[in-house]
Amino acid sequence: MSVREGNLEAPTRHALDWKNPDFYDEQKLMAEMERVFDVCHGCRRCLSLCGSFPSLFDLVDATEEGEVEGVAKKDYWKVVDNCYLCDVCYMTKCPYVPPHSWNLDFPHLMLRAKAVKHKRGETTFRDKLLSSTDTLGSFAGIPIVTPMVNAVNKTKAMRSVMESTLGVDKKAWIPGYAPKKFRAIAGASGDFRVVDGTLTPGKVCVYATCYINYNEPGIGRDLLDILRHNEIPFVLIEKEACCGMPKLELGDLDAVAANKEKNIPQLARYAREGYAILTPIPSCTLTYKQELPLMFPDCVDTQVVKDAMWDPFEYFVARNRDGLLKTDFKNELGRVSYHIPCHSRVQNVGRKTFEALSLVPGTEVKAVERCSGHSGTWGVKKEFHATAMKIGKPVFRSMGEGEPDYISSDCQLAGHHIEQGMEEAGMKKAQMMHPLSLLAKAYGL
Repeated sequence: MSVREGNLEAPTRHALDWKNPDFYDEQKLMAEMERVFDVCHGCRRCLSLCGSFPSLFDLVDATEEGEVEGVAKKDYWKVVDNCYLCDVCYMTKCPYVPPHSWNLDFPHLMLRAKAVKHKRGETTFRDKLLSSTDTLGSFAGIPIVTPMVNAVNKTKAMRSVMESTLGVDKKAWIPGYAPKKFRAIAGASGDFRVVDGTLTPGKVCVYATCYINYNEPGIGRDLLDILRHNEIPFVLIEKEACCGMPKLELGDLDAVAANKEKNIPQLARYAREGYAILTPIPSCTLTYKQELPLMFPDCVDTQVVKDAMWDPFEYFVARNRDGLLKTDFKNELGRVSYHIPCHSRVQNVGRKTFEALSLVPGTEVKAVERCSGHSGTWGVKKEFHATAMKIGKPVFRSMGEGEPDYISSDCQLAGHHIEQGMEEAGMKKAQMMHPLSLLAKAYGL
């Protein structure tokens, strides 16, 4: 039997058994990590993906026997801490995922380990703070506070203080806060007739995400302008909380569940009313398409939302295939280096952003399909920032080839990380714009 036995089929994902007391049993966790690490050590196909696999293989190679059983269990946490749950190993590399009988799910094993660590009370104040996006956004959104926060973020002396007190690397790019939140600049939806396509619902519910709400609301405004231009009726979700991805990456599954209870009932109502739900940030889309459905497989509302959730460009390309997307573009975009972020790749929707931008005349789009090294709050931490930059080097180099006019990524955090890496490498500066902003520019909006 081939080592790829059972894996000629598409990967399947088992539900996350996080409510089972055995999930948090550290002895059972360690036994499962040893089993999985032994398979990974024998394969080594994922060596170049992130810091977890080099950390694991270095630990094994340093033992006298050259086997996983010689690695001290306490050192397993070095592997766990380097995983930022990009999911690429599971979805694109590992030949042993279900339905293979070896049943490997490396990212969810790392998530289980993070959850055990969180249950033990070992989550730092920094990590709790950085993952509390709604709290930070609400505080920084106070008019008199926002300029102060942004000024602190840009001051070298204060960044040094942040590094010494919070462990946020002083060299890492961190987002500023917008003076006005997304809803304040969203404007009216417009009164358009609902036109359903074969592939697409004819009306949209926008789940803006924390990043759009608090940091770069202009991206959300561009999405709404594109919808208006295409005469697609839309609504904004009445009141949204964080999708939960930052807390998931921390292993705080109870916090993920709490945010789910705030968001899912509202989103399920829109889904049942025939809306396509669009989220402008891939990590948030992935939360609703994959992570919450796997955490709550028996929740009917969660599964309904999963089926209604769309990446914006997935929606636009389907709309175009229905013959309903306007292609009256007014501006060429020239050369665009486009980065496909991990949380877009693992949704298995194809290169939809690439397809949409390629519709614009006078536009040459080059796709770079590799991890940038930045993942939410992970890449800004002092102990991981240098690793994040190292992982991103091949991406920085590829994005700068051909002297592009624009660099772009569906993940705006990755976009800024790439921009920083290119600047530090002395590459010719290209303008960084989110793909939604590029499409709005092409329309002349």
